[in-house]
Amino acid sequence: MKKALFIVFLSLLHSTVNYAQEQKTAEDAFFLKSIHDVALTQGQCYSWLEHLTGEIGGRLAGSPQAAAAVEYTRQMLDTLGLDSVWLEPCKVPHWVRGDKEQVKIVNSASMGSMELKALALGNSAPTPQAGILAEVLEVKSLDEAEQLGKAGQLTGKIVFYNRPMDPTQLRTFNAYGGAVDQRVNGPAIASRYGAVASLVRSMTTKLDDVPHTGVTVFDTDPPAARDRKSGNTNNTPTQGFGKAIPALAISTNDAELLSKLLQQERIQIYVWTNCQKFADKTSYNVIGEIKGSTHPEEIILVGGHLDSWDVGDGAHDDGAGCVHAMDVLQILKRLNYQPKRTIRCVLFMNEENGLAGGLAYAAASNKKNEFHLAAIESDAGGFTPRGFSADGDNSIFTDRFKKVIEWLPLLEAYDLRFSKGGSGADISPLKSQKGLLFGFRPDSQRYFDYHHTADDTIDAVNKRELELGAAAITSLVYLIDKYGF
Repeated sequence: MKKALFIVFLSLLHSTVNYAQEQKTAEDAFFLKSIHDVALTQGQCYSWLEHLTGEIGGRLAGSPQAAAAVEYTRQMLDTLGLDSVWLEPCKVPHWVRGDKEQVKIVNSASMGSMELKALALGNSAPTPQAGILAEVLEVKSLDEAEQLGKAGQLTGKIVFYNRPMDPTQLRTFNAYGGAVDQRVNGPAIASRYGAVASLVRSMTTKLDDVPHTGVTVFDTDPPAARDRKSGNTNNTPTQGFGKAIPALAISTNDAELLSKLLQQERIQIYVWTNCQKFADKTSYNVIGEIKGSTHPEEIILVGGHLDSWDVGDGAHDDGAGCVHAMDVLQILKRLNYQPKRTIRCVLFMNEENGLAGGLAYAAASNKKNEFHLAAIESDAGGFTPRGFSADGDNSIFTDRFKKVIEWLPLLEAYDLRFSKGGSGADISPLKSQKGLLFGFRPDSQRYFDYHHTADDTIDAVNKRELELGAAAITSLVYLIDKYGF
């Protein structure tokens, strides 16, 4: 009899536990639906992005536009009724593009003289006032440039790096990572072996006439910054960087044309730029937060980088990420949600050409002995959400990622997935705090059509896709805040 009663008791207990779990799951599903409803009907991200791009425009660190973006986003965060809004200073490089660049094939036997579509790379040096006229030498890799340099073949030449992004990579960020070392490190290596200038194929899988700018690093750049930008994460400083020389990207169509010409004849190219690098300036990260009610010492960060390249409006890169992060706080406030943990929005300055904001933020955070339970970075555009990649210190990653995977049934309804992988340049210095780092991952197929180009404007951003991104990030923030790891 006692045994039978015990079995009945266990059965009732199991049913009660299952019922409680089902209730909790239903409550979470309802709240995630509310998040999406608010994002799609009362979200502010698109209107903020319209002002950031249309009224302010490209926001290269150290520029008046970057300063205007700092003040605008500070004011917008200040209207949300947050517990705190503040500016965090950081020293940023101040490079100015100057007048329109000139790159021209001169007196080709088959083509005559013709202009190439080009953009100077960030940190490029100017040419002499009369410009530079020199023979072009094509290479496909940094190793090839090193070998030719050691043989004395780069002296006095314009070195042309022409390795395409791999179109077979389904995730275009992998293709970018496999090719971008040419742009980041190639010109400096060419310089070290006596080259007078460098040209780089634009970083896109698309064949078109649109050049893509981006950072290139020389021996004046901080090792930590240049290593993160070039993907060197093994803590071994990159060696052998040369002095600054004129460095420009040319469109993929022009890269194809130049490569074919070089198979037939020697080509001389004329290059002219008047970019300048000035003394570092003080700029700011923009920060706002809602204090946690029960675990205020545990911080959940959402962020993007406020700076952008100067040639477009920085809509996808990374205006979208900034307004995503801001809208997370706006959506939670509109839902009258009181978080258990501190939810902090950080708009980082100077991701594009130095990472000054991310490094300054981590240094200040470590000095205050803060703990970031999680950090989520949106720096992959405003396209349709696909999920999140996750990273963290090896000592904590596996156990905490298992907890995250338990949330998949709730997020799969919105076509969101989790994967192991990188997070973001600005939050990567927080890895030592041993929280989980997430990268927001929207559909990547069109991102590099716009990345670092004059075409990165509000017209390239779909309002609904942008709002869905804000909803996806807010959903993850809610789950982390409610359950922790």
